[in-house]
Amino acid sequence: MKRFLILLLLFLPSRCKADVPSTLAERCVQHYAAHYRVPPELIAALIDVESRWNPRALSNKGAMGLMQLMPDTARRYGAVQPFDVEQNIAAGTRYVTTLMWEFRGDLRLVAAAYYAGDRRIGQKQLNYRNPDVIAYVEAVRRQYVMRIQAAERPTRRETR
Repeated sequence: MKRFLILLLLFLPSRCKADVPSTLAERCVQHYAAHYRVPPELIAALIDVESRWNPRALSNKGAMGLMQLMPDTARRYGAVQPFDVEQNIAAGTRYVTTLMWEFRGDLRLVAAAYYAGDRRIGQKQLNYRNPDVIAYVEAVRRQYVMRIQAAERPTRRETR
């Protein structure tokens, strides 16, 4: 039985699919972050703040899924089924990549634009005064820093 399970795991496709435990969603984050060359900790921090890893999250403004994509953004970046974990993370990571290019890697502006829209933030840069945007950027920053620090800590196996 063990051999069968091991063989099954080896030959299963490595794609990430919807309605799965967060460990699979986390693997999708790692995959798409590496593919688009953005920090996986940033994508995970955005998910922490946006949906708390709930793939069925729906905001009162219509944002959907783990990365809380608005319908137009979801379509523009390829999420035909925005509640599908893989499509949502892939589209959200593509969008973050676009924002990284637009704002030259300034993570504060990237997070602000992810929340408020790139046009608003692009016009004002760091001169935005909206307390909701400021609180959102700070929440993403905190999660990002916590994830970076956690990634730097050695695991029990590494310390042996």
